[in-house]
Amino acid sequence: MKLVTAVIKPFKLDDVRECLSDIGISGLTVTEVKGFGRQKGHTELYRGAEYVVDFLPKVKVEVAVSDDLCQQVVEAIVKAANTGKIGDGKIFITVLEEVIRIRTGETGNQAI
Repeated sequence: MKLVTAVIKPFKLDDVRECLSDIGISGLTVTEVKGFGRQKGHTELYRGAEYVVDFLPKVKVEVAVSDDLCQQVVEAIVKAANTGKIGDGKIFITVLEEVIRIRTGETGNQAI
């Protein structure tokens, strides 16, 4: 089992959710986050004063999947989140040792 974590631009969330739904992913976790990478932030003007916005709003999408679905999920996220511009985000894949559904006690792939 794998945990696919994608940090994407907020306005791409609906596209990513739709693409994941199309390949049969029924559950995901979304968190509003802030960060920067090569994008480096930008400068804004507020009441005549200029200030730098270092941390830009992003969305973190987390999906637990079986090993055989992992590549499809990554491809769907890349396709849906890509704008071709700097700041499109990153995808991280980590190994899940165990998953447990609290309500039923199911474990492993059945809990996903």
